[in-house]
Amino acid sequence: MVIREVDDQSVEGNTRVTVNFAVILFVLLAVEGLTIVAVRPLLTWHVAVGLVLTPPLLAKIGSTSWRIVRYYTGSTPYTRKGPPPLLLRLLGPFIVLLSVVVVASGIALILVASSSTWGQRFFFVHKASFILWFVATSVHVLGHIVDTAREAPGDWFPAGRRAVRGAPARLWLVASSLVLGALLALWLTPHAAHWVFYGDQ
Repeated sequence: MVIREVDDQSVEGNTRVTVNFAVILFVLLAVEGLTIVAVRPLLTWHVAVGLVLTPPLLAKIGSTSWRIVRYYTGSTPYTRKGPPPLLLRLLGPFIVLLSVVVVASGIALILVASSSTWGQRFFFVHKASFILWFVATSVHVLGHIVDTAREAPGDWFPAGRRAVRGAPARLWLVASSLVLGALLALWLTPHAAHWVFYGDQ
């Protein structure tokens, strides 16, 4: 009975850290979406926010992948919790792949000349993968919005923190990912200035 309780808390801890990253990403992606409305004048913000959200995104991919691996390898606590709905499971690998492509192509655009052949290729990949990613992720968000709203506050209030051990570590993980993202943005954002003048030559 004690072992089961410990195992179930581990599953719940994974759920909580995942939804915390989901909330952070939802907010950052909403800001990122606003920059697309006028991406040229807001390019610095577009790049900076994209870089800030990269570590939380990778961390969320890690936590969700852990749950899926544990479920399909027959871990009792994870099988007891059950899998996500079938549609979301089918979309999951595509969302992960598209997320990596969007982020990787965006970082590549910072590092290559906007007028180069590679710059044009990465620009196309970035735009095309974003469109596909947006469609798939919209379904994903709608499918998880109720669970996320229910679980997300758990680590932020005393009663919730007491209910599932490990809350300080989870909150530090979320905070650390944001700090890492901010440092990444400070480092790489200035290198994207050449895209401000893209198309003016």
